[in-house]
Amino acid sequence: MNNEKKLNHWLQDIAGDYPLMIAGPCSAETEEQVLETALKMVDKRVQVYRAGVWKPRTRPGSFEGVGEKALPWLKRVKEETGMKIAIEIANAEHARLALQYDVDILWIGARTSVNPFAVQEIADAIKGSDKVILIKNPINPDLSLWIGAVERFYQAGMTNIGVIHRGFSRFRAGEYRNDPNWQIALDFKSKYPNIPMIIDPSHICGRRDCIYDMAQTGLDLQYQGFMIETHINPDEAWSDAKQQVTPTALLKIIDKLCLRKQEFQDPETIDKIAFYRSQINQLDDELLKLLTERMKMAEEIGKIKQQKSVAVLQSNRWDEIMHKMLEKGSNLGLSEKFINRLFKAIHQESIDKQEKIVKNT
Repeated sequence: MNNEKKLNHWLQDIAGDYPLMIAGPCSAETEEQVLETALKMVDKRVQVYRAGVWKPRTRPGSFEGVGEKALPWLKRVKEETGMKIAIEIANAEHARLALQYDVDILWIGARTSVNPFAVQEIADAIKGSDKVILIKNPINPDLSLWIGAVERFYQAGMTNIGVIHRGFSRFRAGEYRNDPNWQIALDFKSKYPNIPMIIDPSHICGRRDCIYDMAQTGLDLQYQGFMIETHINPDEAWSDAKQQVTPTALLKIIDKLCLRKQEFQDPETIDKIAFYRSQINQLDDELLKLLTERMKMAEEIGKIKQQKSVAVLQSNRWDEIMHKMLEKGSNLGLSEKFINRLFKAIHQESIDKQEKIVKNT
């Protein structure tokens, strides 16, 4: 994207000097629920009220939102509280209605951003609009797909653009409902530093007890805002009850969040950090040299496998390595998750090099 510097001016207009806070129920259920939730979280640090009007659900039979009849409720929230309003849209008809009811912020959900046809349909429908468009990461961990969704809106002339990191679906249950997979989000930030990124701790966590910690992590990683699901009575919510907080809990989370300095200030600390970073640089150089040597050994083994017509993948050997490394890593204070990721990456590179030898010789 060219000239993406102009993509972030909307954030200052809405949030001023505060991080952007978008909060509200997962689903707009009733007019009373929508208004009561909004009135209990009126605070200058909560600039945008969100509510799901259409809810794309994984399986049929789940509550899929009340639809258009919720839009006047949100318009009333805007009139009575002064907060801007935000909804998720998944097709051109949703976009048309959002514009008709003067919704300020439109977000593209994870199930939609994974579909280039749907994204293009929406981009064409709102072409020329000055609305803010937020694109959630696709369900699957695909950076190019996320970037592609953003580019479709940019090419449609939209410049009020931001992205939402809501985590990525996983095959097996884990600590969080959705894997943060921080590196993908950080790669996006690195590539497009002028496109605001906000974090959706509700969907990453899938439960309310870790929302503060996840939000603080986002703030520490220089995200510019949050989307937190907030409900007047979360336990009775019609969708995603476990990951919603009360308005009172939301304001406590905001009070607790700490905006840390981006740079070290005092000379003594700067010198100390510089010393440690120089040591890290040296160790990184050594790591690369050791990895290079390891790959050379893998290539020699690949040559022997090719000569003897032996399969590249040796499952027993791989299981032996992982068992040993996990045990040693644990004794050294390294997490199992880190050891798994590290040695799986090393193993894959070794396989790739050996496969090349076997195929090309």
